[in-house]
Amino acid sequence: MIYPQNFETKIGFDEIRALLQQQCLSSLGKERVGQMTFLTDVKQIREKQEHTREFLRIMEEEDLFPDQYFFDVRDSVKRIRIEGTYLDEQELFDLKRSLETIAGIVSFLHKGEEEVCHEDEENGEVRETVYNGKYPALHRLAAEVMTFPHLARRIDEILDKYGKIKDQASPELARIRREIVVTESGISKSLQAILRNAKQDGLVEKDVAPTLRDGRLVIPVAPALKRKIKGIVHDESATGKTVFIEPAEVVEANNRVRELEAEERREIIRILQEFTALVRPYAREILDSYEFLAEMDFIRAKAHLAHQIGGITPQIAGKPLIDWTLAEHPLLKLSLAKQGRKVVPLDIELTSAKRILIISGPNAGGKSVCLKTVGLLQYMLQCGLPVPMGENSKTGIFTNVFIDIGDEQSIEDDLSTYSSHLLNMKNMMKFCGGTTLLLIDEFGGGTEPQIGGAIAEAVLRRFNQKKAFGVITTHYQNLKHFAEDHEGVVNGAMLYDRQHMQALFQLQIGNPGSSFAVEIARKIGIPDEVIQDASDIVGKEYINADKYLQDIVRDKKYWENKRQNIHRKEKQMEETIARYEAEIEELHRSRKEIIRQAKEQAEQLIRESNAKIESTIKSIREIQAEKEKTKDIRQDLNDFKNKLREFEKKQEEDRIERKMKQIMERQKRQAEKKKNKENGTDGQAARTQTGSTTRTTETAATRALMPGDYVRIKGQTTTGVLEEVNGKNAIVTFGVMRTNVKLDRLEAAQAPEKKETPAITYVSKQTQDAVYERKLQFKQDLDVRGMRGDEAIQAVTYFIDDAILVGMSRVRILHGTGSGILRTLIRQYLNATPGVKSFRDEHVQFGGAGITVVDLV
Repeated sequence: MIYPQNFETKIGFDEIRALLQQQCLSSLGKERVGQMTFLTDVKQIREKQEHTREFLRIMEEEDLFPDQYFFDVRDSVKRIRIEGTYLDEQELFDLKRSLETIAGIVSFLHKGEEEVCHEDEENGEVRETVYNGKYPALHRLAAEVMTFPHLARRIDEILDKYGKIKDQASPELARIRREIVVTESGISKSLQAILRNAKQDGLVEKDVAPTLRDGRLVIPVAPALKRKIKGIVHDESATGKTVFIEPAEVVEANNRVRELEAEERREIIRILQEFTALVRPYAREILDSYEFLAEMDFIRAKAHLAHQIGGITPQIAGKPLIDWTLAEHPLLKLSLAKQGRKVVPLDIELTSAKRILIISGPNAGGKSVCLKTVGLLQYMLQCGLPVPMGENSKTGIFTNVFIDIGDEQSIEDDLSTYSSHLLNMKNMMKFCGGTTLLLIDEFGGGTEPQIGGAIAEAVLRRFNQKKAFGVITTHYQNLKHFAEDHEGVVNGAMLYDRQHMQALFQLQIGNPGSSFAVEIARKIGIPDEVIQDASDIVGKEYINADKYLQDIVRDKKYWENKRQNIHRKEKQMEETIARYEAEIEELHRSRKEIIRQAKEQAEQLIRESNAKIESTIKSIREIQAEKEKTKDIRQDLNDFKNKLREFEKKQEEDRIERKMKQIMERQKRQAEKKKNKENGTDGQAARTQTGSTTRTTETAATRALMPGDYVRIKGQTTTGVLEEVNGKNAIVTFGVMRTNVKLDRLEAAQAPEKKETPAITYVSKQTQDAVYERKLQFKQDLDVRGMRGDEAIQAVTYFIDDAILVGMSRVRILHGTGSGILRTLIRQYLNATPGVKSFRDEHVQFGGAGITVVDLV
């Protein structure tokens, strides 16, 4: 139910209709816009909104949607249902093009249909069409629409591309038109001959040519010479200085042309009647197809309106609900856009717990605009139109919408302004309920404030008791207090900038607003003594209450800004943390890459070592194993192995250390930069203190480092002991790790605090080196194909022991398929080995049953 009758005019919906009709391509869509009504069926509203949403997607993604010919020929189709009537050429042309458009749209929306077969117990194999396209709602709309390709083909046989009857429309028409052409050609030749003779005799001017009068070819002649040419005078010019004579020689031929033209017209009518008889049985179905075309024109117009006003098709709950963000009045938005200005968006919420919103605030502060925005957007939503609001908005459905806004004085009905408001309140109280939306402007106004406020409060109490929803604007203090003291009713305020004395047009829910009457009066220029007298009349209590209210609004705005700043900084912090985590992930990835490269280098060194060993063995054989020589060669071999090991470790440590230092320095610079930016003036003191600390550190660092000093690598925090200094290099022990570092990369550090540490088992450096070398040489695949059973088991035993020793989690044993004996023996051994967690066949793609994958503890 919509109340009152002029509801659409009051909220501005008439202008929305006009905008929508401007987007229509034909009277089909315009008529559908005029039929648009307020809906309360949530399924129907969702379907209409889905139509618009899908057409918006078509506009964004498709280039070949057929929307070029939207012609309304329904009246012509209705007329031809009477026998003897027929469609004329233009109607036929419009029918053809619009039928092609309907067929094109239906074909477009049927893309994505697939025919599937399934078995049915009763009917056997059943074929069914399934739609898998992108526009299911529009597909449902077009599902039952008929197209008429045979009619379009027949029209093509009758009309040319310009909509004119073809010569080949029938054999008789072709004969008639050929004869007309021949006859007119003969008339033209005769006239040209007569005209040449007349020019030679000086009867007509030299530049005169035959002309057409009443469908007959004639010669223009001066009145004084008209008797010199035998023929019929058909007309004269407006000035009377020229007469038009049809020579006697061509009169008979022109008569024949007239007869042929009449025959031509009769043949054309016969052709049109014949085609109309073909169309007449389908008149009902064609009219239904045009209803579909009208609906598509309407949907297209809604989609274009959505682009024009920035509208969306929101999700709709099947209950009363308003939870809107960034809602905008579409008409105000378009009006301000022409002036280069933007509308202030509205955030508003009406739920079952806070159903009625009492909005207060200064005059011209946006209260009425807020109320009209709610009314217009809710009405547009339930008419199936797109609405301009945020994507995360939640909308609902109301069965009744009542509005009381403006002056409803009536001399005929003997109604004053206040009487009309009371009549509206009476109807609202009578019909309102839990699914009603009430929109009331200046509640209780129009009469003496004290009794008007009391009546308004009593009416508001009835609204609340009936669980109605509503947006109500007022200046009455008692209504603000009522909202504070009763559940279901909440205060809202239109914000006002006291510093610049101007409205902000922003709604804030939770606190009542001040009318700012004193401030506005002072801004306008009312004398101070008048303002003081007014303040004395209302009393200090009222003035103080209004002042406290303004202070509350100001403080709430301040803390809201604080909250937004904190939220923004938290978001920045989250982004910073995410960036650091990404850098740490990159560090881990780089570390893995460095280790991989180190392994490759180690393998290369091992190959060189094997070559060195082979060379050593060869040397031993050549000198026949002399004891002293053998001892020297072995010493050279050991020295070479030690150098390789030290080189490889140093390479890996240097790479990791450089990467760590780069990331630490970058993070340190970013942290200092952010800290200085946030501290503002404190940053100067921080820089001074940092400078002092840096100078102290530099002093300590420039002191010559001696063996036994505690040192650390610049930019890091781990403390080590300087063992010895060799020129520009130094050997430093960090815990149990001993490393070679450039001296200029070290700085003095304080001795670390001694902490009790649990006892640890000492592993010798020789053992560590042996394990490390074995890990470098270890291969994760063992090939035992071709071995005997005992040889294979012995090889697997050594292989598993080495894998557990070097910390491998998974290895593979290649035994082949064959008869399966070797596979069975190996798996029996694995099943009894404590360090084996599980084993299985490799994936078929990588070897299947010929390879056993072993997972180790």
